[in-house]
Amino acid sequence: MFSPLLSGAASSAVEVSSAAAATSTHGLSMFTVAIVLHIVLFVYWLGGDLGVFYSSRFVMKKELSPETRAISAKIMMGCDLAPRFSLILFGASGVTLMYYGPLGDKFFLNGWGLAAVWVGTLVWVYLSLQEARTSGQPSHHFFHRGDLVVRWLAAAAMMGFGLFALVVNEPFGVDTNPKWLGAKVLAYGAAIFCGLMIRRALVPFGPAFGALLATGSTPEVEDGINGSIKRSEPWVYAIWALVLVAAILGVIKPGQTAF
Repeated sequence: MFSPLLSGAASSAVEVSSAAAATSTHGLSMFTVAIVLHIVLFVYWLGGDLGVFYSSRFVMKKELSPETRAISAKIMMGCDLAPRFSLILFGASGVTLMYYGPLGDKFFLNGWGLAAVWVGTLVWVYLSLQEARTSGQPSHHFFHRGDLVVRWLAAAAMMGFGLFALVVNEPFGVDTNPKWLGAKVLAYGAAIFCGLMIRRALVPFGPAFGALLATGSTPEVEDGINGSIKRSEPWVYAIWALVLVAAILGVIKPGQTAF
């Protein structure tokens, strides 16, 4: 799906200067709406992650009562919804921005390609939302596994296409140097991968926190809580860096001389 996106976006750069006059890049249009959506998702992704990180500091404080730490954990999980869904929607948002940009309609047949991207994205949103809502219920395992499968496939696909665009001189036959786009897609896929590694690092957190509420603090309980959070932190920092890199690449478009 993304190979024609890379090819189309890079090829359009050659003709964009002549097409720009016919495409409104100011005022209210679907193009500017897509830009706003992309920016809002960027803000909520990083901003929400900062909220999760800050509230986790209180979850780790063993001098606080278990009740206070439980409230902090609820705040942490609530804040996590913003980056969770921003990550999912970010890819479809980028494709929407490409579609409504100059010459975008040449590479999405009457919008069917864009519609397919959004349908797939909304299915992923549903799986992730149900995973968050069904905690402790029999159906939780189904939604959890489904969300994980989609994340692994998305991470592999994005990083694969991104690396291909970076390594090959003319990826997918494109000769307009789309390496900035390949790097951005690679950063997005790597961010999804980092999220998977965070989930893996936090596996001991749930049982340890349950033990804290049931029996109180012990060295083993604190190690399960604090250790899992600390092991996830390098992956959190990596996501922040990758999202920032993707934003910079999307604005500067290094190596692209057409726009």
